[in-house]
Amino acid sequence: MVYDAFVLLSFGGPEKPDDVMPFLRNVVRGRGVPDERLAEVAEHYYHFGGVSPINQQNRDLLAAIKKEIDLPAYWGNRNWHPMLADTVAQMRDDGVKHALGFATSAYGGYSSCKQYWEDIAKARAEVGPGAPVISKLRQFWDHPGFVGPHQNAVRAALATLDESRRETTRLVFTAHSIPVSMAKTAGPTGGRYEAQLHETARLVAGHDDWDLVWQSRSGPPQVPWLEPDINDHLEVLQQRGVTDVVVSPIGFVSDHLEVLWDLDNEAADTAKRLGLGYARAATPGTDPQFVTMVRELVQERTDGAPLQRLGTLPVWDDCPVPCCPPPQRRGA
Repeated sequence: MVYDAFVLLSFGGPEKPDDVMPFLRNVVRGRGVPDERLAEVAEHYYHFGGVSPINQQNRDLLAAIKKEIDLPAYWGNRNWHPMLADTVAQMRDDGVKHALGFATSAYGGYSSCKQYWEDIAKARAEVGPGAPVISKLRQFWDHPGFVGPHQNAVRAALATLDESRRETTRLVFTAHSIPVSMAKTAGPTGGRYEAQLHETARLVAGHDDWDLVWQSRSGPPQVPWLEPDINDHLEVLQQRGVTDVVVSPIGFVSDHLEVLWDLDNEAADTAKRLGLGYARAATPGTDPQFVTMVRELVQERTDGAPLQRLGTLPVWDDCPVPCCPPPQRRGA
């Protein structure tokens, strides 16, 4: 197979206050979520001046990737400019025929993987005749270039806490919560999102004495989501005699708004109220190991290079038809 371009696929985010509500309406389009509920979420963005850091983080990542690969590189988002359909149109105009797509999510599941396939199909349909084919690169939850930066970040965060309290310090991993029904159907046989996260946590920690909890829950309260929430878990840890926590957001590749708000604001405030020492480990961002990982994923496809991985869960490139069905919406 001949590939003639690379495209970075991401979520997108507002870059000024006037972008916030239109962006949030894009995120929940088709779900009937009223503006009053979106206004509550919008306050998180306004706290940071109406700017999500994710777009600049993607610009920085793309600039670093361009130095590592020999393909023309593009970038398109799901929910904010540059929208993927506009990027696909530009790729068509530039003569691109078959591109490799790298999604900024390491895991399997509907929102973290399958929806990117849907984004690609929708963008190509909007562009119409001549739209390039985009083949999504594989999930990378256990790639050394993803695990390594998280390991280094955990060590750096731990070093900021009181060494005399190591025996009562707890390592806590976080990822984006999803509906329980979605978690059950993640992957060809179900449960893959949680299984991959547990494997990543084990690889990053190097042992089995840690916790995996969840953050960024949204949606109607009557719909069960993965629990416990990070804030609830901090309460439990404090009651168990834990004095300090290192929180590692292994569910994310960069310090975007959900990391900054949910962990650096809400969870940090909870820890302070409970009297817990608190250190939040960084995400890979543009760590050289992570950028090299992207190059290696590309080389797996272009050159038939061997898979670089540390785990044992199955790896696949293409999603079978019943894999990761869309969630059943139950209203706002």
